[in-house]
Amino acid sequence: MATAGSIDYLQQFVEDTSMFNSIVLSNLLPATWWAPLPHFLQTWLRNYIAGTILYFLSGFLWSFYIYHLYRNVYIPKDAIPSNKAMLMQIYVAMKAMPWYTLLPTVSEHLIENGWTKCYSGIDEVGLAFHPVDGILQALPHALALFVIPTHFRTHIALLFLEAVWTANIHDCIHGKLWPVMGAGYHTIHHTTYRHNYGHYTIWMDWMLGTLCEPEEEKYEKVN
Repeated sequence: MATAGSIDYLQQFVEDTSMFNSIVLSNLLPATWWAPLPHFLQTWLRNYIAGTILYFLSGFLWSFYIYHLYRNVYIPKDAIPSNKAMLMQIYVAMKAMPWYTLLPTVSEHLIENGWTKCYSGIDEVGLAFHPVDGILQALPHALALFVIPTHFRTHIALLFLEAVWTANIHDCIHGKLWPVMGAGYHTIHHTTYRHNYGHYTIWMDWMLGTLCEPEEEKYEKVN
């Protein structure tokens, strides 16, 4: 727990989260709706709204790119999910969103109260879609706060990247963006459970001999 001497330092975290809250909430909601809320609820509401916007924006752009702009390049026309299937996935994601956005909210609350080793300034020296699956993917970043001194904004950025990466490896689209550990590699991981353990890239699997390349003929352009 924070001591009296560290209150001023911890206030820097509160000021950061308050700034993030204001950027999102003040531009999307009337102040009378969110300003009276406790700081914790403001932070959760910011994460929930921003997460929902990111989900729909990235989902729309990705679907437009894969299903419309480059139709028949990555997948055949008859493999495009139906509108009903897409709506079902949106429904599941929206049910999970309140819980998924709770994790960064709790981690920010712990940071603000001095229960972690997170630090505020970058100049300070530190040591260098099932909802449960998504939360578990990001959980190590939150747990590490209790052990490793971590820059606060870097922590938020890592959680953001984790959400994007989790969606990327489970979207069934093999983008072939080497050396990114994309869906083609991750599908093999769930098939053999002996290959492609990598997080963002294939480097460690390549180095340790657990890399298994997707069969290229399965991903050739459909004429």
